[in-house]
Amino acid sequence: MITVLSGGTGTPKLLQGIKELVDEEDLNIIVNTLENDYFSGVYVSADIDTVLYTMTDMINDELWYGVKGDTFVTNERLAEIGSPELLRIGAIDRATKIQKTLLMENHTLSEAVKIQAENMGIKANVLPMSNENSDIKIVTDIGELEFHDFLIKHQSEPEVLDVVFSEVAPAPGIIDAIKNSDMVIIGPSNPITSILPILSLEGVKDALKETYVVAVSPIIGNDSVSGPASKFMKSLGIPVSSFGVASFYSEFLDEFVIDDKDMELKEEIEKIGCEVKVTNTIMKNLDDKKHLSELILNNI
Repeated sequence: MITVLSGGTGTPKLLQGIKELVDEEDLNIIVNTLENDYFSGVYVSADIDTVLYTMTDMINDELWYGVKGDTFVTNERLAEIGSPELLRIGAIDRATKIQKTLLMENHTLSEAVKIQAENMGIKANVLPMSNENSDIKIVTDIGELEFHDFLIKHQSEPEVLDVVFSEVAPAPGIIDAIKNSDMVIIGPSNPITSILPILSLEGVKDALKETYVVAVSPIIGNDSVSGPASKFMKSLGIPVSSFGVASFYSEFLDEFVIDDKDMELKEEIEKIGCEVKVTNTIMKNLDDKKHLSELILNNI
């Protein structure tokens, strides 16, 4: 059994490779829920839906959000009548979100996602990290911002001074999924707003110490491959480098994968106490994703 800790961009790219190489029935995917919220009256769990769409080959892999080929009639009409959406939600994507919202009237988030995954023909076990809503604030030089305001309205431009989020309880099955795995893969997602919320759940770090953990660095050189991860890391005093990420995960990390461009950091990272593999981590096509996945899965 393999368990993957996922956010919404880097890790789903890796999942495209992993799902070509392993049986879906042997795959748990624990997904960040920190950014979940209501928009236009519907419950939006962007990272979860990105994983669902990735596993069904529906994902818009230009944006890593929403469904490829989707239309935006409702979104455009809302803007026309004076109710513009902060998130640009497509018609097919909106249907998924509406169904989840309706299901959550008498189901937990975990139950709703399980129903949707089964309806989509997904055999992997997609697990929201928590059934409780989180509260996240990005403290910036222009004030305290909601996460999506920072990311979308302000285009991640303000200087980040701190990232603060509430503690939530792990959803049922999270700890057992980790403990019963032959390997846990921490994908190249944002270490602060995608992976740290999962790590902060009670019992997760202890469970990770009991299994084999491989992580892929989302940093090359001194910047993130995508998104504002570098800003968030800097705000928490974490060096913006592959070494910084490895140090952040060091208490449970067994193997770390870094990009060829960071080869000079290999020996320094190994001093932390983990094995280091060096390869191309930029996933431009399916062959890149399969190559990286094969490297990671080689120890099983």
